[in-house]
Amino acid sequence: MPVYKAPLRDVKFLMHELLDAPAQLAKMPFYAENDTADGDLMNQVLEEAARFVEGELLPLNAVGDQEGCVRHDDGSVTTPTGFKAAYNKYRAAGWTALDADPAFGGQGMPHLVSNVLVEMMNSTNVAWSMYPGLSHGAYSALHAVGSEELKAIYLPKIVSGEWTGTMCLTEPHAGTDLGIIRTKATQNADGSYAISGTKIFISAGEHDLTPNIVHLVLARLEGSPEGTKGISLFLVPKFLVNPDGSIGERNGVVCGSIEHKMGIHGNATALLNFDGATGYLVGEINKGMNHMFIMMNAARLGTGLQGLGIGETAYQNALAYAKDRTQMRHEPRVNPGENADPIIVHPDVRRMLLTGKAYTEAGRAMAMWLALSIDTEHHHPDEAARKEAADLVALLTPIAKAFMTDNGFNIAVQSQQVFGGHGYIREWGMEQYVRDARIGQIYEGTNGIQALDLLGRKVLMDGGKKLQKLSGILQTFIEEHEGDDDLASMLDQLGKAANQLGSLTMVVGQKAMSGPEGADEVNAVAVDYLRFFGHVVYGYLWARMTKIAHAKIAAGQDRDGFYLAKVQTAQFYFAKLFPETKALAATIKAGNESLAVDDRMFGLERALVGA
Repeated sequence: MPVYKAPLRDVKFLMHELLDAPAQLAKMPFYAENDTADGDLMNQVLEEAARFVEGELLPLNAVGDQEGCVRHDDGSVTTPTGFKAAYNKYRAAGWTALDADPAFGGQGMPHLVSNVLVEMMNSTNVAWSMYPGLSHGAYSALHAVGSEELKAIYLPKIVSGEWTGTMCLTEPHAGTDLGIIRTKATQNADGSYAISGTKIFISAGEHDLTPNIVHLVLARLEGSPEGTKGISLFLVPKFLVNPDGSIGERNGVVCGSIEHKMGIHGNATALLNFDGATGYLVGEINKGMNHMFIMMNAARLGTGLQGLGIGETAYQNALAYAKDRTQMRHEPRVNPGENADPIIVHPDVRRMLLTGKAYTEAGRAMAMWLALSIDTEHHHPDEAARKEAADLVALLTPIAKAFMTDNGFNIAVQSQQVFGGHGYIREWGMEQYVRDARIGQIYEGTNGIQALDLLGRKVLMDGGKKLQKLSGILQTFIEEHEGDDDLASMLDQLGKAANQLGSLTMVVGQKAMSGPEGADEVNAVAVDYLRFFGHVVYGYLWARMTKIAHAKIAAGQDRDGFYLAKVQTAQFYFAKLFPETKALAATIKAGNESLAVDDRMFGLERALVGA
């Protein structure tokens, strides 16, 4: 069975040394008054979380993959053996309420802490983790824009984990293009709405973990405008709720089927049929897309953590295997009396391992930085600080989703490669990590959509203001450490790449305004642009971590070699991974020209582009 040990040493380094999180959170009355900004408390919570995921979730990962979910003739779904028992323990321990509002039964812990819990859950059992993960998204949207009546009825149940939630967007004919959804809403005499339509790919859409499921559904009210401007958000429970809060009659929503997928077999990905189901308006009419984005942004960050979590556990297993597996000889010999040496001594194996370590540790730094920024956005007493944090979160969210899931899949594949032939065999668990990691690049908006969101909406649409703010953060760090020999090479590469990011943005922006073909120019380079941007963010974080590590080493505080490992991993990152930016710069400059080929190449009888 695969192994996993929560990376608490690295988490505590990031929390206390890189981010100085307890001091930052103490400035926010919400956490200070709830006594949840204490560093020792956060450490204790995460240590207990590590014990839970290692003991309860990890053993169920292979079980869930092998058994999958089963749909019955009545539309009910049974989850794999042990999933419900683990969920009940999760609830009983209070994990569903960790960062929720105390007004609804939550514990009021920082998002920073719950962020780490989610990473560890994804490392041990990504399919199981999606059940409470989707509930948290539903909680966030309902808490932000739901009526007081809806919040009073549903939030305590979701926070306690007694009920779970989902987000229902996609339809058979409409994936990302939600403006063409067909699900309809008709107002009833009592003020509720009748919801009719079909939603597909609904993660955790039907299961046996809880007696009720709260669906948040996008639908178009009769008479509303076409496109996304006419979409509203509705709460549709699986079972209606009686005035006393108890479960009432079955609502008109049924699971028509569950998908048979490449991975995440333990999570029920459902097709849901809504047949005049009773629903309740959440927020304002025709503002559904704005409201759903609260859930979608939370889900995008959660998906990034899936890539991070799987990358971490895949790396850990590859490392353990490389230490024990002997193949080929190495000079000088490690095992002089044996006929082979452990494969960890071979440079190409080290390349694969260090790739996993470098991407994972930088990804964790970005995820925790982003989580602390979310705490700041929501709870800092200074409006300017909240605005700065909100801009950073908006800018980095598509990078967190896409860059982290791309890297997570890459780490899983390379870790599988470390195992050689054994990596292709089920008993080692590596092939499951590859399959499970693959979905992260697809859902919550494919990574191509994330790239368009980053370049088109977050950078070009506001004239590069958010990008300029981040560039200022990087430039300040570089200037503050000018002349530092320990960082000289890293800062030189980082500075050049950061400047080039600005110039590339201008080039793409000018092309985007050049005429009717401008949109194609943005579309053609967006994925490469996001990856370039991701490297700049990771490079900045590695430089910051290296600065701290050098200081600790100089002070004689590195008895276990933790800080030396930080320095050497950073050196590997800048030597072997960061240079990808040079190739990406070339492909971004190349634009759309090489893609404008004769459409007969694709078997089309006439040209479609430019016709």
